[in-house]
Amino acid sequence: MSSEPNLKIVIIIPARYNSSRLPGKPLIDICGKSMINRTFNRCCQSLSKENIFVATDDLRIYSHCQELNMNVIMTPSSCKTGTDRVYEASKKIKADIYINVQGDEPVIDPEDINIVIKASQKNPTKVINAMCPINKSDFNNPTIPKVVTRLDNRLLYCSRVGIPVTKDLLFSKAKKQVCIYAYPKQSLIDFSSSDKKTPLEKVEDIEILRFLELGYEVQMVDVSEGSLAVDVPEDIEKVEKILNA
Repeated sequence: MSSEPNLKIVIIIPARYNSSRLPGKPLIDICGKSMINRTFNRCCQSLSKENIFVATDDLRIYSHCQELNMNVIMTPSSCKTGTDRVYEASKKIKADIYINVQGDEPVIDPEDINIVIKASQKNPTKVINAMCPINKSDFNNPTIPKVVTRLDNRLLYCSRVGIPVTKDLLFSKAKKQVCIYAYPKQSLIDFSSSDKKTPLEKVEDIEILRFLELGYEVQMVDVSEGSLAVDVPEDIEKVEKILNA
């Protein structure tokens, strides 16, 4: 489908306080700035500030964002995933395409966001997700979802285990999910019509699987290898090393 430059595009950054692995994660200080502030500022290099919103269910995050003049809206605490939170935000923020950038990506490359935005402009009815190569040391890390695709990069499956492997169960080459997504409004409505997580989504705790289980095609796009999500305390030190470098 040809590009449609008049599409209204917004970035939504889901941010919840009660992370099971790292409580208070959005407000953690990283080299003098909160993680959510760093993520927001990165997004501002891809889209104008008035089209970027933090979506949270926590008054501490809400107040912090207001103090720093970041657009922020409250969403229900009952949201099962970040994508459900984006759907709740879409009720208040009208757009054609909603870009979901996870709030725990303080060193995300703005050009990677641009790649997803451009792909969504060319294919405004498709769900789009980013991916990049993964190294052997991260291949068996359960906090990093791995993706396998068709030859045309449509998503076949996403898992926390190391896939694909050779018949001897060895690493050959693989790609990981990068948490930048593009959603048409209707896909968000369909995604959130389920009152609970779908079976595979629940087992893997990977929300993109709900789209597959609902019958959606998910188009994966290649981005840089610079993404580093903060999932556990050890990741903070890794991010600080990148920033200090």
